[in-house]
Amino acid sequence: MSEEFHRIRRLPPYVFAEVNKAKAAARARGADIIDLGMGNPDSPTPPHIVAKLIETVADPRSHRYSVSKGIPGLLKALAVYYARRFDVQLDPATEVVATLGSKEGLANLSAAITSPGDTILVPNPSYPIHQFGFIIAGASVRSIPARPDEDMLRALERAVRHSVPKPTALIVNFPSNPTAFVAGLDFYKELVAFARREEIWILSDLAYAEIYFGDTPPPSILQVPGAKEVAVEFTSLSKTYSMAGWRMGFAAGNPRLINALTRIKSYLDYGAFTPIQVASVAALNGPQECVEQMRALYRDRRDVLIRGLSAAGWDVPSPEGSMFAWAPIPERFVPLGSVGFAKLLMQEAGVAVAPGLGFGEYGEGFVRIGLVENTQRLRQATRNIRSFLNAHNGGPARGDIAADAPMAAAPLAAIS
Repeated sequence: MSEEFHRIRRLPPYVFAEVNKAKAAARARGADIIDLGMGNPDSPTPPHIVAKLIETVADPRSHRYSVSKGIPGLLKALAVYYARRFDVQLDPATEVVATLGSKEGLANLSAAITSPGDTILVPNPSYPIHQFGFIIAGASVRSIPARPDEDMLRALERAVRHSVPKPTALIVNFPSNPTAFVAGLDFYKELVAFARREEIWILSDLAYAEIYFGDTPPPSILQVPGAKEVAVEFTSLSKTYSMAGWRMGFAAGNPRLINALTRIKSYLDYGAFTPIQVASVAALNGPQECVEQMRALYRDRRDVLIRGLSAAGWDVPSPEGSMFAWAPIPERFVPLGSVGFAKLLMQEAGVAVAPGLGFGEYGEGFVRIGLVENTQRLRQATRNIRSFLNAHNGGPARGDIAADAPMAAAPLAAIS
């Protein structure tokens, strides 16, 4: 009775626990901690979405059980979004299912399609649910490079030749959490051709589809002809409309995978609260200026953060998408590891970041910095970091960079 449960034994210690414990202790002492460690949007949900929720929740008929798959109007609204944004046609009845955020959908689809001992291909580093959803379901995970380039494609070919049993599924996530890598349509074409040839499922996480800073919006893998034969894609309203706590997401694509997820969810939940689903329809079908404003907000924050860190003497690649910067640990702190550096940064600079090790062993040597505070707090964070680096360097940081000077996005550095 004292032994750890089998599935819990497969989960490693929570890497973020040490940093979170130190953060709580510092705040208990009255310290002002600027928390850039979580990907938790701080902006309010747009008023027209909140108004629709209030209107619907006032109707007692909406208080009953909802529909696990999603109300018809919501499934249709997601199909309309895909047609508008990606020129992809979806059948709401067979190619779309609503989820309680994309994380729940990924976890339940992992359980639905996995047999014990299956091999799953997952980028490393990656968002934890991408691998642990399958690990909990009993699969073995094989790591592949996280950058969408020829190295990843060659690694996929090697994995097919050398994995026993042959891999059954592949996870991709672009714009990615935590690395902020962005994939183009040509890469997806190569990926779909590989998956169709090798008969491997693709699960694409597109949660950050609308947070991009260049002129070209991130594509959907479903734009590739034939993709629906092998792929399903997860999206979320959490970041696009600052609806993280509402827990509303979707899976779209291959009808067999959608049916598998729909069926397993029918045993587990009754769907999101109906007023939340109705308000989500208002988000997808309503005015989209709020999405442009959200994107501009994160772009401004990115520029303030990257400029401030550069002025402090910390060169961090400027992300092209997502709400994160993936920052290589300054060389003199590398021996501490990402957890040790994150703890020291919080203790001495009052800035909390996420240690890269929490996203896989190949995340070691990096920290993830979230764009989840306003520009004033981000400026304060970079000033604190500058003082911290000066104290450990024994010399001045670079000269200040004008706060409002234009900044070109730098290419992301390679992950070592």
